[in-house]
Amino acid sequence: MEKKLIKAALETALQYGGEFAEVYWEHKESTSVSLDGGKVEKINTGIDHGIGIRVITGDNTAYAYTNDLSAENVQQVAHSAAIAAKSDTHQAVMDFTHAPKAIKSPIVKRPDTITFDDKVQLLKIADQAARELNDAISQVSVSYSDICQNVTIANSLGTYVEDERIRTRLSCQAIARKEDQIQTGFASYGATTGFELFETESPDAIGKEAAQRAMTLLNAKPCPAGKMPVVMAAEAGGTMVHEACGHGLEGDLVQKGMSVYAGKLGQQVASEKITVIDDATIAGKYGSFAFDDEGHLGRKNILIENGILKQYLYDYHTAKKAGVYSTGSGRRESYKCKPVTRMSNTYIAPGSDSVEEIMRSTKRGLLVRKMGGGQVNSINGDYVFDVTEGYLLEDGEIAYAIRGATLAGNGPQSLQMVEMVGDDLGYAVGTCGKSGQSAPVADAQPTLKINGLTVGGTGGEANHDEFVIKRL
Repeated sequence: MEKKLIKAALETALQYGGEFAEVYWEHKESTSVSLDGGKVEKINTGIDHGIGIRVITGDNTAYAYTNDLSAENVQQVAHSAAIAAKSDTHQAVMDFTHAPKAIKSPIVKRPDTITFDDKVQLLKIADQAARELNDAISQVSVSYSDICQNVTIANSLGTYVEDERIRTRLSCQAIARKEDQIQTGFASYGATTGFELFETESPDAIGKEAAQRAMTLLNAKPCPAGKMPVVMAAEAGGTMVHEACGHGLEGDLVQKGMSVYAGKLGQQVASEKITVIDDATIAGKYGSFAFDDEGHLGRKNILIENGILKQYLYDYHTAKKAGVYSTGSGRRESYKCKPVTRMSNTYIAPGSDSVEEIMRSTKRGLLVRKMGGGQVNSINGDYVFDVTEGYLLEDGEIAYAIRGATLAGNGPQSLQMVEMVGDDLGYAVGTCGKSGQSAPVADAQPTLKINGLTVGGTGGEANHDEFVIKRL
């Protein structure tokens, strides 16, 4: 879109008053392919483009969007937003300023230049690798997706940003079957890079990882239940920090009284060994971006430092309410959505304990290698998470694999109970849902030892003092 058309839309959006107006233009090309049973089952390609216009007056927000980008229609959409946000406040549209430069990793192999056959070949490699691992692997599903997105973001305060975002991802699900037992394993890699992703993350490794996880569960024993020390390996991903902590640090939930961390700035909310960071600037990570969806530079935000709550995450609107600057955390799914406060790459910073020391110190407990889904109450911090790959520890060593385990607890309390923090760091990729929108994110943690977590299982009760296991 031409700058003069964008500025005209902003002026129209503020013609009946309002303190802030914004234009978000998007053009997105996407491809997704899925392979099931060794055959290509689904192909989706598409182009989506449009514009969204937002007007803010006090606590009220008007938002309108369209995929008709004719000058006349854009003006009509801006007029509709202006009427909805009508007020006695009148602000002029400032001249656009040059956007600050963002450091971005170059895209070596753009996905839109790769042939469809080459993309399908990735799926076949992962599928074959999973099936060859063991005859018990009865079904394999593999999916590939890429997105090439261009955006222009401009507002009445003079912000003008043009940006291109490219993401690529490959996922594999393998099912293992033995007699009446069926177990599923999953693995996924993704990054803000092009097809060069598969030079470092090979598709056969993804297939093998998914199949191995399914086989481990197939041969696992029921997990004992009770309170016990839990070692969460770095490869478990940062589900704990993202769900049980990160959402509670988003400014909109804090301001609505829906966060257990509300009103606790400057207070100790975790063990002094815990530092929590949200960083959109990490090169290549799935949740990284040069600019957020309001045109602010991506930032590294230290949220909790040595156990002390330092700040919350903010977009423009929540930051203005709090009297602070945006943390570059305004994100939206598409031009059809207004931005909301969201995480990017959220992680617990590595500590000084070696993984070997953590394992040796855990005489009896649970080792979690991979976390699954779960539920979190952001108001009080209570959570329940599934463990998709876990092992029973005895005398600091792995005794056997378990299945059917869950972790239950309270986010702030669990972070207070962290006894050791490893010197490693492992990432997981995902899609975070909030306010009816989805956003690509990554989360990470070092190996953690948490004392006294409640472990749910189907293998009888485990007495924490004697660790007597009643096996089924």
